[in-house]
Amino acid sequence: MRHTFTLANGVEIPAVGFGTYKAAADNDEAIISEAIRQGYRHLDTAAFYFNEEAVGKAVRESGVPREEFFLTSKVWRDRLGYDSTLREFEESCKKLGTDYLDLYLIHWPRPDDLTAEWKDLDVETWKALEDLYKSKKVRAIGVSNFLPHHLNNLLERTSIIPMVNQLEFHPGYMQKAAVDFSQRLGIQVEAWSPIGRARVLQEPLLMELAEKYQVSVAQICIRFALQCGVLPLPKSSSGERMCQNLDVFGFNIEDDDMHQLMTLPQLGWSGEHPDRERVKL
Repeated sequence: MRHTFTLANGVEIPAVGFGTYKAAADNDEAIISEAIRQGYRHLDTAAFYFNEEAVGKAVRESGVPREEFFLTSKVWRDRLGYDSTLREFEESCKKLGTDYLDLYLIHWPRPDDLTAEWKDLDVETWKALEDLYKSKKVRAIGVSNFLPHHLNNLLERTSIIPMVNQLEFHPGYMQKAAVDFSQRLGIQVEAWSPIGRARVLQEPLLMELAEKYQVSVAQICIRFALQCGVLPLPKSSSGERMCQNLDVFGFNIEDDDMHQLMTLPQLGWSGEHPDRERVKL
C-alpha cells in the first residue's frame, strides 16, 4: 500500500521521504542507491548538499522510471533573487539529469548576511518559483525554514501560497507556532531532522515508548511526525535502519503517549534558526 500526503494543488507526495544531506561522508551515491532499493521514492536534496549529481545517477541507475520518484531540491540562501533562482533551478535539473522537479523550495528566508534586507529578495525568489510552476517545470513549490513572519511577507505580496514548508521538527522541538500557522494555510509541513540528535534517541520517554510498541526510537519519532500531519525526511546510512524508518504504518501511538511527546522540554535542537546566527551546542 502506498502512503501519501496530498498537497494543496492535488499533487501526491510519498508520506516518508529520504533526507540526503550528509548521506555519507564520501559515498552519497551508494547510500542513495541503497535507499532506493529499500523502497524510498521521495528523495530530498538541495544545491547546498552538493550531491545532486549523485542523487541523479542513483535514480537513473536504479531501473525505476523517473515518474515514480518525487525529487525535491532547493535554492540556497546566497542565490536568492529572480534571475539567480532561475539559473540555480536549471543547474539543479542538469545535475539531477531531469527536465523537471517535483518540488522546489527556497532553502532559507534570509541570505548569509542576516543584516541584509530579505523581504524583497524572498518575494523576487518566490516569483521565480511561481513562474517555474506556471511553466510546468516543477510540480509544486514551497519554502524551508520559514516562520510565520517570513510566510506573511510572501502571502501579502505574491499570488501562490507555498505548498510545503520544511522545518526542523521532532519530539523536543516541535516549532508549534510555525507548524500551526502553516497547517492553517493548507501548507504541508515536512520535517527535516525528524529523529533529532543523540539526546532525542537517548530520551528515557522515547526509549520507554519504543519498548512499549516494540519498535525503534527512530520509528517512534517518525510515527509521531506522521500523526502530527507532518511529513518526515529521515536520514540513515544503514540499509536495515532505512527499512525500519519506512515501516511505520503498522502501529499508532496512543493519545496519552502523543501528549507526553508533545510536552517534552526542548531537546535535540540543531542550533539552527533562520533569524539568528547558528548556536554551537
